[in-house]
Amino acid sequence: MPFLPIQERYPETWVTAEFIEQHQRPGIPVVLRQGVSEPEWNLDYLESKIGQHKFLCRFYGSERKTLDKRQWKTIGSGISAKSLSFSEYADLVRSGQAHQEDIYLAKCPLVETSLSASPSLQELGQKFNLLKGMTDFNLWAGAGGHTESLHYDTFDGTLIQLAGQKRVVLFPPSQLSNLYPFPLIGHLHHGLKLRSWFSQVYPDNPDFETFPGLKEAFKHRYEVVLNPGDVLYLPVGWWHEVSALGEGFVCSANRFWSVTPRRRLFSQWSSWRTYFAFLLSMPFMSLKFLQALLKSNRKEELEKVLRMF
Repeated sequence: MPFLPIQERYPETWVTAEFIEQHQRPGIPVVLRQGVSEPEWNLDYLESKIGQHKFLCRFYGSERKTLDKRQWKTIGSGISAKSLSFSEYADLVRSGQAHQEDIYLAKCPLVETSLSASPSLQELGQKFNLLKGMTDFNLWAGAGGHTESLHYDTFDGTLIQLAGQKRVVLFPPSQLSNLYPFPLIGHLHHGLKLRSWFSQVYPDNPDFETFPGLKEAFKHRYEVVLNPGDVLYLPVGWWHEVSALGEGFVCSANRFWSVTPRRRLFSQWSSWRTYFAFLLSMPFMSLKFLQALLKSNRKEELEKVLRMF
């Protein structure tokens, strides 16, 4: 399927001032090839570093990717999750169960691990003129074949590839209506289990009859494959779908950053849409929070609720 290329830069020619003028100010993605110097974050390496740390694993299920998205009842952080140590999850990857049942480590905070303090990761903020982190680094890891569905974020982001390859499909913020996001009203009934900043379409299996605006969106489709060491700068509002390639273990980390300049944040309808979505979800989420407080395993249940935000 035709696509436009994302601009690439290399460490030996990287100039932060040029990045600011050409990418940060206008909000245009760029890939810094070999932007971090890290050991390969494979299963053995991660087990040696975080084997006993517990993370919430998302259980997507093998049938999910075959469904019409309009049938989905959960999205993103609203997916059913269970707390496992990394070593326990590694066993699921090695046995093939993680691949068969699409069990994935998504948005797992690394703040309490030694991995977060890696010098090459910590240098990214300065290199990209991203001076205020809105989160710490998060781990995204699992078996090849997993896809994080098409969506946008309300922060600037960096996606760092650390093992295996990931393919990223992107569309600019201008294509919001042509990518058919889930309706805002769903937040009244589902809180943050369903998310209006996710698209109802499959970029690799487009239904132009049901979603005719896709024809225009596909004129603005970008694509890039990330290799270990590569860093993708994702400006606020850019739609992206991230797929783990191959059959082996694939791992990346990301971090969200305050948007600079701020006008990029507040000039986009997509940002305001998300703020309205959070307001609409508050009654449902407040009830979920109270229910979690009453359960015997309240710590784990509260974490599940808080991770939806």
